[in-house]
Amino acid sequence: MSAPRFTPAFRAQLQSLFAWRRDVRAFRPDPLPDGLLEELIATACLAPSVGLSQPWRFVEVTDAARRAEIRANFEACNAAALAAQPADRAGIYARLKLSGLDQAPCHLAVFADGATAQGHGLGRRTMPEAIAYSAVLAIHTLWLAARAEGVGVGWVSILDPESLTKVLDIPSRWHFIGYLCIGYPAADQDTPTLETDGWEYRRQPERFLLRR
Repeated sequence: MSAPRFTPAFRAQLQSLFAWRRDVRAFRPDPLPDGLLEELIATACLAPSVGLSQPWRFVEVTDAARRAEIRANFEACNAAALAAQPADRAGIYARLKLSGLDQAPCHLAVFADGATAQGHGLGRRTMPEAIAYSAVLAIHTLWLAARAEGVGVGWVSILDPESLTKVLDIPSRWHFIGYLCIGYPAADQDTPTLETDGWEYRRQPERFLLRR
């Protein structure tokens, strides 16, 4: 099979996809179409992984009681984070909407299986953390695929991993990577919410390039 040739028009659309990918916090209640989550996960599994280990593990959280415990987990961690803010930042932090747990129709927890035999350990002896990096790449791949479908994703990181792992009854060898809220965004926007809310501003790319 010959490799595809991507046109300038396609590359321009791809750049738009990158630019319009947002961390969504406000969702419409509409459920995802049947089979779409499975399609997004199948696309996520095309992500690169160290040694072709494919260590990502996805857990769809549908149980109301478990969702409520995760919500309580977030509230406790968020309150602690607010209390730790310096005085000049606390007011801004308190106004931020930092999760879509109540509105998002789909909740997806992502883990990395650090004990997976797949890949036969290739690339992990010197950098075992590459297992977690691989799962992060799967999340990013899913995120872009979702945006192409008009679906939003929000990554909730203000959670206690140990508590969450117990709530979901996850094998101890699985390392928690991220909790995703997935659904149709209440509004599309090309600017990060944290920027419009005055928390932080995107820097120019040249600031992150160092040459030796």
